[in-house]
Amino acid sequence: MSTSTLTRPAAAPPLAARPAGRARRGMPPLLSKGIVNGVLIAATLWTMLPLTWLLVSATKNYADLYRTGGFELARVRLWENLVTLFTFSDGLYLRWLGNSFLYAGVGALVSALISVLAGYAFDKFRFPGKERWFGLVLLGVLVPNAVTAVPLYLMSSDLGLTNSFWGVFLPGLASPFGVYLGRVFSRSYVPDELLEATRVDGAGELRTFWQVAFPLLRPAFATLFLFGFTAGWNSFFMPLLMLSDHHLYPVGLGLYNWRQTLGTDQDLYYPLLMVGSLVALVPLVVAFFALQRHWKSGLTAGAVK
Repeated sequence: MSTSTLTRPAAAPPLAARPAGRARRGMPPLLSKGIVNGVLIAATLWTMLPLTWLLVSATKNYADLYRTGGFELARVRLWENLVTLFTFSDGLYLRWLGNSFLYAGVGALVSALISVLAGYAFDKFRFPGKERWFGLVLLGVLVPNAVTAVPLYLMSSDLGLTNSFWGVFLPGLASPFGVYLGRVFSRSYVPDELLEATRVDGAGELRTFWQVAFPLLRPAFATLFLFGFTAGWNSFFMPLLMLSDHHLYPVGLGLYNWRQTLGTDQDLYYPLLMVGSLVALVPLVVAFFALQRHWKSGLTAGAVK
């Protein structure tokens, strides 16, 4: 009687012992870490080149701008250019900066608040035609701003708001994209169970929003404010249509006006334009870094939802 011996099959090598190259064998060569990092570094340098050129050019006068290369340093005249910028035409540039802070800063605060309130209402409340109204909001997202500029101008003209602060300020308060993001953020940040608990405790709707929902929506509010501030600060076409008084210009339109009126005086025009463009970037950079923590979390929540 013959007996057969059962042999145990050899165990597969553990994952840690397998060659590392085998796990990465399927990765395309274009997605390697070195190539991806190289592309990102090249994109960063390409983005920073215009800003570097503007910073270097703002330190020169008209003669040095054409005597030296674009990235070549000459005698630093940044302080002299700043003094000329802020004192030229009785400090007109400072007035333009103040106008931009009103149009963009205050406008972004009000617009972000309206967007958060509207998005919260679309998310948490039930009312007739809710989804149809929200469909109109999404339709407004698809319409370019250039299409609505002329109708807004005609409406403002009928109301007597052209060539005034309100003619530029009021149209910037409506943001369909902000309302859409407000609803997304409300669904991500504010649990329905928390609101039900506050209502059971006897809190009204306004108190529930300001004391419970709005603190949770602060990252969303900061994100919407940054979007609105950037759009308002860089706004050009709407102020160009609405305003004829140069004392009401925002800083972008004011620099364009200098380009038209001071083109013959090149010794004054080029330094004013360069250092004025540089100063106009500072509020955007400050707002970006000051709200960095909030808008990063806000964007993450919107992307996940």
